[in-house]
Amino acid sequence: MEMEKSSWDQWVEEALARLDSLRVLRSLRPIYVSNDPHQSKFQTLEGDYEVFDEMQPWDRSSVEISISEETYRKWLLDIHSCGDDDGYSNGLIPQVGQFKKLLLFSGNDYLGLESHPAIRQAAAKASQDYGMGPRGSALICGYTNYHRLLESSLAELKKKEDCLLCPTGFSANMAVMVAFGSIGSLLAETEEPYKKEKIAIFSDALNHASIIDGIRLAERQRTVEVYVYRHCDMSHLSSLLSSCKWKRKIVVTDSLFSMDGDFAPMADLVSLRKRFGFLLVIDDAHGTFVCGKHGRGVAEEFNCEKDVDICVGTLSKAAGCHGGFIACSKKWKQLIQSRGRSFIFSTALPVPLVAAAHAAVMVAKNEVWRRREIGNRVRDFQALTGLPITSPIISLIVGSEEKALQASRFLLKSGFHVTAIRPPTVPPNSCRLRVTLCAAHTFDDLKKLTDTLSCCINFEDIRGNRLKGHAKL
Repeated sequence: MEMEKSSWDQWVEEALARLDSLRVLRSLRPIYVSNDPHQSKFQTLEGDYEVFDEMQPWDRSSVEISISEETYRKWLLDIHSCGDDDGYSNGLIPQVGQFKKLLLFSGNDYLGLESHPAIRQAAAKASQDYGMGPRGSALICGYTNYHRLLESSLAELKKKEDCLLCPTGFSANMAVMVAFGSIGSLLAETEEPYKKEKIAIFSDALNHASIIDGIRLAERQRTVEVYVYRHCDMSHLSSLLSSCKWKRKIVVTDSLFSMDGDFAPMADLVSLRKRFGFLLVIDDAHGTFVCGKHGRGVAEEFNCEKDVDICVGTLSKAAGCHGGFIACSKKWKQLIQSRGRSFIFSTALPVPLVAAAHAAVMVAKNEVWRRREIGNRVRDFQALTGLPITSPIISLIVGSEEKALQASRFLLKSGFHVTAIRPPTVPPNSCRLRVTLCAAHTFDDLKKLTDTLSCCINFEDIRGNRLKGHAKL
C-alpha cells in the first residue's frame, strides 16, 4: 500500500510539474480585508464565540416553519408552482392567519445551527464591516484572509494537510472529478505512447449526482475509465479492481448516503485500499459535524481518517451555512485549484458567509450536546417504529409514486413537512418519504410524527422495502 501511495504522490507531482511547464499552475493569494491591520475581529478565539450546553428557544426555528395557505392548498392538490403562490412576487405580504405552521422533518440542518446567535452575529458583523462582496473568483480577487482561516479550521477538523473552499458542495465534487481526469491528460502528454494508461474511477451506484456529473465531465477528457460497483457491494468492487488493467485507481463514495441513510462500509474499503493501493475519496456531506466524537465525520466514526485521501464536504447542511470544501494534501489542493473548472470559474464565497461558516465550525466543535441529541433521536425513532435505522436520514420506501404522494399529503394535513421523493431522484416503484432528524427535534415531536406515519404507512412493509430502491449511475 505504501508503494502505491507514493506512486499517487509521484503522479500528482508529475502533473503539477507539467502544469508549471505549461505556465498554467494557479495560486491563491489572500486579500487582507480587516479594518485593523494588526488584528481581525473575525479571527476570534474559540472561547469568544457564545456557546450553550442545551437547547435554546431559538433552536426551534430550524424545525418550526410556515407556508402560505395558497402554497399549502397547491401542495395538497399537487399543482405545479413556480414559487409565486403567496403573492410575494407582486410585493404583497400575506396577512397573519394566512399561514400554515408545520414541523419540518425534511431538512439537512442536522445540528439546528442556522439560527444560532454566534453564527448570525458573525455574518452580520462581517457584512457591516466589509460588505457582502465578493470581488470575483478566488483566483482573481475573491480570496481573503477570512477564506484562508476557514480553510485552515476545516483542514484541522478533517485531519488533513490543507483545504480548498468552493462555492457549493456540488462544485467541490465536480472540481475533484475533473481534476482526476486532468491527471491522465497531463501525464499522457509526457509519456511514451506505450506507457500511457487511463485513470480508473470506481464509483458506488448510489453516489450523489455531483459525483456522477463530475465523472461524466472527466470522461470527456478520454483518459478516464469508469467502473460502477453495486451499492456498498465490496465483493463486486473487489472483482472490478482485480480485473482492471490500469494501475492508477480511484474509489469514490458517499460516506453517508443521502437517500437511503446508510453508511459506506468504511472498514471494508480500507482493507481493499491496503490490498489494491487505490486513492480513497469520500463525499462526507451528510457526516461532517454529525458523526464522530468530535464531529469530524464518518471517517472519525469508523476510525479511518488516515486512510481517506480526499474528503469532500459541505457547509450547507449540518453547519447551517453555505459552501463546499475539499480537505486534502497541499499537492492535491494545488492541482484542483489549477484544474477544477467549477472552482476556477465560479465567484468566491462572500465574506459574511465565510464568517458564519467559521463560527459554525467552532460552535459545532464545542456544543457536543447537539451530536448527542441527534443520537438520542435516532434511538427514539428506532424504539417507536422498530426500524433498524443507523443515521438521522430515514428512507421510508413505500413503492409507487401515488402512495408516496398520498402519504406526504396526509402528513401535510397533520402538520408535518415531509416530501415525497420520486423519479428521477429514485428509480420507479422505489418512491419514498425521506425523513431527517435534527438536534432541535424533541421526543414529543418524534412521537407525534410516528403516530401520524403509522396511519398512512405500514412499518412492517417498510422493513422489507428498505432493501429495494437502488438507483443506477
